[in-house]
Amino acid sequence: MTQFSELNLIEPLQRAIDAQGFTTPTAIQSKTIPALMEGRDVIGLSQTGGGKTAAFVLPLLQRLYEQKERYVANHPQALILAPTREIAMQIGHVLRDLSKFLPIRYTTVTGGAPMFPQFRDLNRGVNILVATPGRLIDHVKRGSVKFDHTTTLILDEADRMLDLGFSDEVIEIANSLPKEHQTVLFSATMPKSVDRLIKQLLTNPVRIETAKESTTAANVTQRAFYVHGGQKQALLSHILDKNPGERVLVFMQTKAECDRWSDALREDGRRVDAIHGDKQQRIRTKVMNKFRRGDIDVLVATDVAARGIDVQGIKIVVNIDLPTDPENYVHRIGRTGRAEATGDAYSFCSPKEIGTLKRIEKSIRQDITVEKDHPFHVEISMRDANSQRPNNRRGKSFGKPGGNRGRGGPGRSGPGRNGPARGRTGNNEGGFGGRQAQNANGENRSQKRFTKRQAA
Repeated sequence: MTQFSELNLIEPLQRAIDAQGFTTPTAIQSKTIPALMEGRDVIGLSQTGGGKTAAFVLPLLQRLYEQKERYVANHPQALILAPTREIAMQIGHVLRDLSKFLPIRYTTVTGGAPMFPQFRDLNRGVNILVATPGRLIDHVKRGSVKFDHTTTLILDEADRMLDLGFSDEVIEIANSLPKEHQTVLFSATMPKSVDRLIKQLLTNPVRIETAKESTTAANVTQRAFYVHGGQKQALLSHILDKNPGERVLVFMQTKAECDRWSDALREDGRRVDAIHGDKQQRIRTKVMNKFRRGDIDVLVATDVAARGIDVQGIKIVVNIDLPTDPENYVHRIGRTGRAEATGDAYSFCSPKEIGTLKRIEKSIRQDITVEKDHPFHVEISMRDANSQRPNNRRGKSFGKPGGNRGRGGPGRSGPGRNGPARGRTGNNEGGFGGRQAQNANGENRSQKRFTKRQAA
């Protein structure tokens, strides 16, 4: 398949695609769209940046248009579940761009946003509902969402949904839909933990895989920079000076460091802002829009921005702190090199992080080239690599760029080795860790799960 025109899309969709300037579908789109238009259950696995959102939005819009069923108040015909607010909003942007010539309504409901506008949109009726699980359950319990007419369920970033502890909620939502419905799972990675969900929710699914799990896009050039922790900030300034005006996304491990580095870069005269889970949704949206418009050149972020954020023109992704989970590395660097563009991914690695780097290389099945042509290079020996304990998956938390704060770090409440506040990832992102009461969207997970009768 070489052109969108060969996918037998209806004229309004083809016109919307042309308006976006796209002519050639990506691999996941060309393989997935025909199966979804036939109504098959689908498992889609693609590299991040592979266009999987359009891969499920286009056939969904076409099927809804051909069915010609009028929207009914509080009864969406299609439900798209996303693990975070940012991913849900990104799906909403794609729906807006591709449905502009169609009489199809959609809305997005997420935690952290006012309820009244969501009630208003749902009461008016929508064809497509994009939601995060926690806020969706709130609406179901209030009777503002009912699934009697819902014939399509799409789970985007399904692995992340499970990571956030939404497995039971997703299953109950799926069981509340009519018996005959289409179920679709999409993600850039599909670990074995998702297999149980697949077996419970999908019927004879078509598995479409355009990249092996935990692999990175070939059009992203990856480099590792060996540097002492105390010189990471100077190295970042060196890179920014060498790439003036380029759009750069910088990843930190903690929210406190995210703010601190953003402030330091701003004092240095950079056009910079920060985004993380402690910022209100309206602030996060405002910052992302500034980054899209080019009002700022550098965005400092925690992993809240690692998935689902599609900003055109990000040239460089910088990992100041290496993620302890290799899958997060895949998603981080996937913010560049999107839609067949090229990009660069730079990872700063201190001697104490070399073990984490080696685990990432093993996971992505490739060696990351070490960039020595910079003023802050430090040699790291095999002794340093071998001294890292492979079972220490929490990594290190950096205080000032000059080193570690100790094993407690910002993600733990105690300074000692056995600090009591140990989260799942160690980065304490979004207030989510272990079995805390809230997930990364600020949604309450302690509420009782709704029953099938309530959902109807």
